[in-house]
Amino acid sequence: MDNRRKYPRTRLLKSGKLFLGKRAVPCTVRNISEGGVCIQVQTTYGLPKVFEFAMDDCPPRTCKAVWQNETRIGGQFTT
Repeated sequence: MDNRRKYPRTRLLKSGKLFLGKRAVPCTVRNISEGGVCIQVQTTYGLPKVFEFAMDDCPPRTCKAVWQNETRIGGQFTT
């Protein structure tokens, strides 16, 4: 199987948050790279395509959802 990723990913199991205006949605970071992140949430229903994402030890970053299923989102960092 070919790995078509631009950046190598690091598997994690850390908590994070998605910021949707004034509301923060808890999430679990499954993996992360220089270019993006895979996030697990309770449900992806109603989440916007662009959101702010942060982990405890990192400043917030803007993400664009590239793919999603019922509980996971693949986000590409836009900044």
